[in-house]
Amino acid sequence: MPWYDSEAACLVVIIFSDLVFLFSAAGLSVAFEVSAFADYSWVPMLLMTMSGGVIISTTLRLIRRYIRMLRYADSLPPGPRSPRLRH
Repeated sequence: MPWYDSEAACLVVIIFSDLVFLFSAAGLSVAFEVSAFADYSWVPMLLMTMSGGVIISTTLRLIRRYIRMLRYADSLPPGPRSPRLRH
């Protein structure tokens, strides 16, 4: 597994995407409050949509990986080298 697909890298991507999502939510609220910025509300909306997509896809990737890991651990016979014993 490459380093950019590791659990730590995925968590960092989710955290930074959360920050972008919150930043775009703040920009969207400002765009709706100030009428001069209403024409530019598409920019924070686009950022919010894109970061939300990254958050969802990365979270689904981690969930699928975790489920696959649990299925693999359940298929192994119990023994001293079984990943089930590490939990």
